[in-house]
Amino acid sequence: MNPVPPLSRPEKFPPALWPSRRRVLLSGAAGAVWVATGARAALYPEKPVKIIVPFAPGAGTDAMGRLLAQKLGELLNVSVVVDNKTGASGAIGAQFVAQSPPDGYTLLLVAAPYTTVPAVLPTAGYDPMSSFTNIGMVAQGPLMWACHKDLPVNNLAELVAYAKTRPGQLNYGSAGAGGINHLVLEQLKAQQGVSIVHIPYRGIAPATVDMVGGQIHVLTGTIPALAPLVRDGRIKALAVTTGQRHPMFPQVPGLAEQNLADLTALNYFGLVAPKGTPSDVVERLNQALVKVTAMPDVQARLKNDALEAAPAGVAYMDKFIRSDLSAWQKVVRQQGIKIDQL
Repeated sequence: MNPVPPLSRPEKFPPALWPSRRRVLLSGAAGAVWVATGARAALYPEKPVKIIVPFAPGAGTDAMGRLLAQKLGELLNVSVVVDNKTGASGAIGAQFVAQSPPDGYTLLLVAAPYTTVPAVLPTAGYDPMSSFTNIGMVAQGPLMWACHKDLPVNNLAELVAYAKTRPGQLNYGSAGAGGINHLVLEQLKAQQGVSIVHIPYRGIAPATVDMVGGQIHVLTGTIPALAPLVRDGRIKALAVTTGQRHPMFPQVPGLAEQNLADLTALNYFGLVAPKGTPSDVVERLNQALVKVTAMPDVQARLKNDALEAAPAGVAYMDKFIRSDLSAWQKVVRQQGIKIDQL
C-alpha cells in the first residue's frame, strides 16, 4: 500500500486561516466559558441571598427591604433575608457590600443617602458609579416641605420671600448632615439666595417633634411621615419636591406652579450588587425585580407610602444614579459644604 501523502494547504486559504492547536484550544476554552456562564445563569441562586439594609430596623428603608426580600424569595424560590448594617448615614452598609464577593448573593438596598453621602463626603468609602453594578430601581417619590403652624407663610414661594427679609432668623431641621433633607435646604439656599440656619438631628423624627413644639421653623420629610401632622393642623405643608401636585395631598402645590421647578428632588429605592457581578446573574435579578414592581399588592403598598414604581431597567437606573449624584455634587460645590465625618 502506498503511504498516505502529506496534506497540502490549498492556495486559496492563506496559512493564517489554517487551524492551529492553539486556536483549537482557545475555541474550546471559549465554548467552556459559554457553557459555564449558561450553567451559572440556570443554577443561580443556589443558596440564600442577603439584602443589606444600611439603616436600622423599623425605618422606611427597612420596611422596603423586607418587602423586596419576601417577594424576591417567592420568585427565585430561595430564602432572601435582610441584614441591617447601620452607621454613617448608610455608608457602613454600602462599604460592606462593595467589598463583598461579586456573586449575586450579597445585595444592597439603596435610597437617597446612597448618592447624597458621597456627594458631600468623598471619603465615604464607596463610589456609586464605580463600586457597584446596578440591578434596578424599585420606587421613587417626593418629599414634602413643611413648617410650624404659626409661621406666617402658606407655600414655599412665600417662605422664600419671608426668609429673604429675615436673613439668618429662620432655622431648618434635618435628619443629619449630608442627607437628602440637608441638601434640599442647601439647594434652596443656593438657588434662591436665602439664609436659613441648618440644625442637624440624629434622624428626622426628633426634628419633627421639635418643629411641632416650635423650636424648629421648617423641614422636609416623607409624605407618609408628615401626613398625620398636616391633617391634624399641627404643621403646615408648603410644597412637594416635584413639579406637580401629589395625589395624596392635592391641595399642596408642586414646585412648577411656584416657579421653583429647579428645586425638584426625589427620594428613591433601588437594588445594587458589588461591581463585577456576572451580567447573567444581574439580568436574572433584574427580571425578578421587574415582576415584583408590577405586582398589584406591591403597587398598592407603594401608593400608600406616597411612592410609585420606578422603571426597573438597568439602563434607567444607571442614568438616574449618575444624574442624582451629579446634581448633589453641584449643590455641595456651590455651597462650599465640607464634612469630615457623618
